[in-house]
Amino acid sequence: MKILQFPLAKVSICFIFGVLSFHYFEFSPKLIFGCLVFAVFLLFLFHFSSQKKNSSILLFGYITLFISFLAGISTSIIHKETYNENHYTNQIQDYEKHYLIELVINEKLKNTQKNIRYISFVKKINNGKSFGKIILNIKKTNQADEIKIGTILELKGTIYKNRNPFNPNQFDYGKYLANQEIYAQIYTDKSQIKIGKSETSVWSQFSNFRTKIIKNLELSNINKEVLNILIALILGQQQDISPEILKDYQYAGAVHILSVSGLHVGFILIFITFLLKPIPNSKKGSLIKLFIILISLWTFGILAGLAPSVLRSVTMFSFLAIGNHIRRTINIYHTLLVSMVVILLFKPSFLYDIGFQLSYLALFFILWLQPILASIWQPKNKILSYFWDIITVSFAAQIGAMPLSIYYFHQFPGLFFITNLIVLPLLGLIMVVGLIAIIIACFNKVPFFIVKPLEMLIEFLNYIIHWVATIDTFVIKNISFSKEMLWSSYLLIILLILWIQKPEFKRLVLAFISIIIVQSIFIFQKNETLNEAELIVFNCKKNTIITQRIGYAITVFSNDSILENLNNNLLIQSYLVGNFCQTTVKKSLQNMMYFKNKKVLIIDSSCVYKKGINPDVLVIIQSPKLNIERLLKTYKPKEIVVDGSNYKSYVRLWEATCRKEKIPFHNTNEKGFYKI
Repeated sequence: MKILQFPLAKVSICFIFGVLSFHYFEFSPKLIFGCLVFAVFLLFLFHFSSQKKNSSILLFGYITLFISFLAGISTSIIHKETYNENHYTNQIQDYEKHYLIELVINEKLKNTQKNIRYISFVKKINNGKSFGKIILNIKKTNQADEIKIGTILELKGTIYKNRNPFNPNQFDYGKYLANQEIYAQIYTDKSQIKIGKSETSVWSQFSNFRTKIIKNLELSNINKEVLNILIALILGQQQDISPEILKDYQYAGAVHILSVSGLHVGFILIFITFLLKPIPNSKKGSLIKLFIILISLWTFGILAGLAPSVLRSVTMFSFLAIGNHIRRTINIYHTLLVSMVVILLFKPSFLYDIGFQLSYLALFFILWLQPILASIWQPKNKILSYFWDIITVSFAAQIGAMPLSIYYFHQFPGLFFITNLIVLPLLGLIMVVGLIAIIIACFNKVPFFIVKPLEMLIEFLNYIIHWVATIDTFVIKNISFSKEMLWSSYLLIILLILWIQKPEFKRLVLAFISIIIVQSIFIFQKNETLNEAELIVFNCKKNTIITQRIGYAITVFSNDSILENLNNNLLIQSYLVGNFCQTTVKKSLQNMMYFKNKKVLIIDSSCVYKKGINPDVLVIIQSPKLNIERLLKTYKPKEIVVDGSNYKSYVRLWEATCRKEKIPFHNTNEKGFYKI
């Protein structure tokens, strides 16, 4: 790959490795900054050295790369908020208690069934100065109105620190939040909130302006479902899209069009450039055009919430606009790398964002692989050429994003190319009409002659998406895919493309080696699964799920309602996918189980149990009315486990008794799943 021969590429890659290293290893800030200062000092010595031999030039290059690596680590250290003693995680000694908190609303999140949710900035805790991002959950009521961005609140609420997943192979939401510098959540209700003044900032003004646009669109009597899609397409807000529509877009392989990215920002740039055509291309006119383009792009980016994909696109197109203005030949790979490094300098946590990763991977493979695919066939007909370009771009982006997408979401939409063939031309028309509607909505409600065509276009888009999604035979679900398989898949894809690009024997050998590596990893993980055995008591609210796994064979013990809908149970499906298992045996709950030479007794709501069993593990489910002291004298188990089907008041009494009797007590509501 020629791009790796450029110094900028090497520097950028070393910087990214530095950011990644900070995520996996603990570094002393003093040591890192000391090494950075020393390395910069050495660099200056080599730069001003009178003897510039080949060896010294080579060493100069290595020191530069080392500085770039250290810069990545130091950037992460600077942006790590918990290193500051005023961060709320360093001030709260006892979580899950009520605190008096002052905070400012920063961003609206998708609501849950019970709560309205916001990302907020902490200002004070118990009247002491504090800071840090936190999620605010306000209990829904009939009168619960949404709060404007920038509003300062004083409230009493309970702070809960992020927790690990309560069940095996689940998405680690706490880790995801920690990567975004969010370490806790507040739960409160409206009666505990005192609304203060609004804090004026560029972010809050743009957010509230976006709210004004949405309200004007609502006043235009646009269909609610259509409005939610329009807001997602142009303003980047997906919070109100229904789960059913979102699932259709996922199954059709078109969910990327709901996230504002390069496609949308490209439309914006084309639209603005078209409007600026009357301005002459003189020196002054070109400068005015550049200024308007940059202001327009960043205004749109802030209005769209500056999500990682939006930020990447706006930054890249800004560099492209500047390059065109100064009449410099633009290396698109350099623009891609520079935009990534600039973003990570200000927000290194974006590197762990799924949208950021998918966005850059897809764009890189479009730039690299699409020309190779396009050269396979070059139709002379313009219409055929247009659709062939859509197909090649779709395949290039999908090949680049596929391993990462499967790793995170464990599914693959097989008809993505058909969706893109139909949707992308339609999306261009929707963007044009939608932009006109948004511009009018900045000042007033949108007239009927614009609203109606827009409704019809988006309804037609939804119809096509739904039609493709219903052909679920081509949607491959529940794909087991580990981190090792992810890296080896990218190695295979890259080496195969390099061989296709230049068919040489050495490259062919490397490609075959990568195939062997992928197969070896798959076989190793299958064998690892085959040799494992475990019994798990899941944490399931109001229900009991117990699984017994011996190799690939999994037996699920639960009640009939759970067993009947096992294919739709996310806890079980996540477990099956995470352990490379597909086959399950369904059984009703039993009172006695034997596993790994351990006797497991299960007591349910019937409270029926026999004497003289002496179990190693006692599992209590479904809130039986037990005399726990008498039970412990009868059985004397080595450990007691209670799951999420028990009343909390009962669990507290049982735990207190076990503590008194010095018997280990495992509550899945606090410690997560139990494993033998």
